[in-house]
Amino acid sequence: MAVKSNHVTIKGIKDGLVFLLDDECEYDELLSELRYKLEHSHQNILTGPIIHVDVKMGSRRITEDQKQNMLDILKQKGNLLIRSVEFPESEPEQAPVYAIMSGMVRSGQVLRHNGDLLFLGDVNPGGSILCTGDIYILGALRGMVHAGFEGNEEAIIAASHFAPTQLRIAEQISRPPDEWETRETSMEFAFLQNGAMQIDKISNIVRIRRDFNVFKGV
Repeated sequence: MAVKSNHVTIKGIKDGLVFLLDDECEYDELLSELRYKLEHSHQNILTGPIIHVDVKMGSRRITEDQKQNMLDILKQKGNLLIRSVEFPESEPEQAPVYAIMSGMVRSGQVLRHNGDLLFLGDVNPGGSILCTGDIYILGALRGMVHAGFEGNEEAIIAASHFAPTQLRIAEQISRPPDEWETRETSMEFAFLQNGAMQIDKISNIVRIRRDFNVFKGV
């Protein structure tokens, strides 16, 4: 026997019931219809002895909280015993990748990377590098670089020769002073401290990383 409204199908099988739930409608709408059916429909099915229930979510991906909300609704009917809930497993987040690249980023070129990047070469004025993680440049940085562009405020930018047209870390933007274009520099790195862009010698990078870890409680 199958009874179907817009988003919820209740199907009788040999040893219980199968709840087939629409995987395309809004989740709140689905829960609302599920609650309504359990409260107002199919009383001949949902009363009496214990009934085993299998729930099938189709291709819908749900969080643990959403899953619990759905189970709480089903458990309100004392004769329903949830046997299984079938839904796609959440895909593991892809870990950022550490990469080594070489060459030259010329004016008008944009190099993007998911993760940390060690770039062997120069970034010319008008050229850009964007990374979700740290950016290390063994060469001259004269263009624009954006580290942590998905919101990672702990990302850093380091270069052998620091003369950028613009630095960005997460949402913070810094335009270096004009004299950076002419002065000789040692290898330096940029980082965020209290929401402001800071520049320091590369020899102090270990201290900054340690401070980040202390802040996170690592």
